Amino acid sequence: MEERKMALRSLDNALPTTPERPKKVAKVTPSPIRNPPDSGVNDENAAPTTVVDPTPDYITSKDLKPLPDPEAKIQGLLDGLDSKDWVKVCKALNDARRLALYHSSLLLPIMDKVMLVMVKAMKNPRSSLCKTSIMASTDIFQAFGHLLLSSSPDAFDHLLLQLLLKASQDKKFVCEEAEKALQAMTAFVPPLPLLQKLQTYVSHTNLKVRAKAAVSISNCVSNMALQGMKEFGFLPLIRMAADLLNDRLPEARESARSIANSVYEVFEADDERKTSEMSSLESWQSLCLSGLPPISAQAMVKIVPQ
Repeated sequence: MEERKMALRSLDNALPTTPERPKKVAKVTPSPIRNPPDSGVNDENAAPTTVVDPTPDYITSKDLKPLPDPEAKIQGLLDGLDSKDWVKVCKALNDARRLALYHSSLLLPIMDKVMLVMVKAMKNPRSSLCKTSIMASTDIFQAFGHLLLSSSPDAFDHLLLQLLLKASQDKKFVCEEAEKALQAMTAFVPPLPLLQKLQTYVSHTNLKVRAKAAVSISNCVSNMALQGMKEFGFLPLIRMAADLLNDRLPEARESARSIANSVYEVFEADDERKTSEMSSLESWQSLCLSGLPPISAQAMVKIVPQ
């Protein structure tokens, strides 16, 4: 038996080794040759070209230059503002800014229409168009601030609301631009008629809009002289500040304190009031008590310098 096993081993060693099977190689199909872009031949299998939106120029007011031919530009301005192409609208808005700053007499007759286009652009979801329109409003306030409330009151109302809404939103670069426009508004629009427009937003349901309106009211009141405050009324100003003093947002409450101090400063300097035997603080306390609940009146007294 042992001899038989050894013979089998010798036979196995003598047999030729089975060759290794070759590995399969994947067949590669060559890609079709695409026509070069300049060949003029249409290739249905070519990948679609990605279209990148152009970025508009955000030109600061100080960098705007006068137009070489403003009369010709004003002729096609409204067509450009009414274009379906947002890039053309941005360009037309920048032209409107140049006209406002350097050729205002040409733009004034169509100011209503221009402002309504600006409002429409601010509502557009494209942030670039919205920001360009807000920048245009800043220059409009600078050029026509003393005329807007008398010449375009309805358009101004729409513009004011949109600026307050944009200043209240979360997109930082739009929000900051809207705040600049509101600052320009309070700097160039006469304070008394502007305050009459702003007072309606003290009770706005959106607390952010209310806070931005409070800041504008504070800036507006700080620009008012005695005559303007008397015409608007000291009590309405005090009530406005008292309402904002209880607001949920710190920005509104801080504006309320600023309003109260601005009013008190002018009230204290009133020569007619100085003829009474009461001190300035006593007169202020008497005024607050005449138009506010005792708790609110006391809060207003504590705000001003003692």
